[in-house]
Amino acid sequence: MYTSNLSNLILNSDSYKTSHWLQYPPGSEYMSSYVEARKGDYDVVFFGLQAYIKEYLSTPITTSDIDEAELVIKAHGLPFNRSGWERLVEKYGGYLPIRIQAVAEGSIVPFSNVVCQIINTDPEFYWLPSYLETSLLRAIWYPSTVASLSHYCKTVIKAGLEKSADSSAGLPFKLHDFGARGASSLESVALGSLAHLVNFSGTDSMSALLSASRWYGMTDEMPAFSIPAAEHSTMTAWGRERESQAYANMLEQFGGEGHTVAVVSDSYDLWNAIDNIWGDELKHQVETMGGTLVVRPDSGDPAKVVREALERLSVKFGYTVNSKGYKILPDYVRLIQGDGISPQSLGNILDTVMQAGFSADNVTFGMGGGLLQQVTRDTMSWAMKASAIQIDGQWKDIFKDPITSRSKRSKKGRLALVKNDKGEINTVKEETLKDSTDNLLRDVFVDGKLLIEDTLTTIRQRTGSW
Repeated sequence: MYTSNLSNLILNSDSYKTSHWLQYPPGSEYMSSYVEARKGDYDVVFFGLQAYIKEYLSTPITTSDIDEAELVIKAHGLPFNRSGWERLVEKYGGYLPIRIQAVAEGSIVPFSNVVCQIINTDPEFYWLPSYLETSLLRAIWYPSTVASLSHYCKTVIKAGLEKSADSSAGLPFKLHDFGARGASSLESVALGSLAHLVNFSGTDSMSALLSASRWYGMTDEMPAFSIPAAEHSTMTAWGRERESQAYANMLEQFGGEGHTVAVVSDSYDLWNAIDNIWGDELKHQVETMGGTLVVRPDSGDPAKVVREALERLSVKFGYTVNSKGYKILPDYVRLIQGDGISPQSLGNILDTVMQAGFSADNVTFGMGGGLLQQVTRDTMSWAMKASAIQIDGQWKDIFKDPITSRSKRSKKGRLALVKNDKGEINTVKEETLKDSTDNLLRDVFVDGKLLIEDTLTTIRQRTGSW
């Protein structure tokens, strides 16, 4: 009946959207909608719009897209606005007559503020902004939520380092992305792992390296790094009786001056691995290889395991006390905890470590499902809502205000984002601006053209935490 074209923008929407062009009042000319995170446990780090524009809005709608969409939508039991889409191709060559404003990517904005706003630029296409809600909101909420969560984790780790370490120089590598296998799709990895790289420089998601180049201009600069690391299969392949040989092989293959190698050490007995293999049989090799061994537990209660592992490592390899009064292991041995990491457990582990007298600098973290998959649109209550409509030349504020849930009350009018004299960011009506340059929302996309293109490097700098 029809081909399967997932890149067809007309079909990149909720089914019910196809009937909405018939539901607006007669005389409708312009529709303005906005995107916000209505609540959350941390500030919003806005990210992902440029990727969406490049991937989905930079290619024009074609007649074949319209033909395919008509077949699908009518067979699906819904009306199809063929004349509207054909008019778009006729007047604009298939490019969308819309204006998208947004705060600069990497900006940190308190929740319950507008971060993006969309309006049609031609009154014939009053129905278009809301039609794009499904794809546009999804393109913003997911990477922005991951970037926000990752940034919050960075503040937690940074606070631990400032309290207990002589330097915070290693902060960009303190939270490594382990989430590729746990994400729901390749595009989720490409977007989510890239969003993590707004805050950190460590990832095992190679898709993020490609998406950084594809969407954010990182063609000549490597945006993130990893190290050789063991998994259980490479360790258990040697058999339990040759566990020490498996570890020795890791040092031989990947050790050396300036090199770092991570070895999962709890395939059998973590405490035996630390006390008798790393701390005895292979101790000399660890001390003299010239690089850093990173011991990785992978099971148990994270806070308890990390604390005990550090205590045992300090017994075997010794420690010094830094200027803050906390124990620090020799440079050639460290720990990475990559199991059970969440924004909540991260703080608990660091508190436990420091209460035991150890510097946070002894530990690096890896985060998988908690980073890329255990987030939903409801994590920060993201929404895109229509807030103003022009009918027969007259603008009218529109909003929802459900009596059963005041938290879902939406904003009214054409909006702007401003910073006051105290440095506080607030959402106001655009009409109240004394100077349009006060608006933190910038024109990013107008009538088929991407007007602002940022690199990941620029976005990182904008967060203020690099």
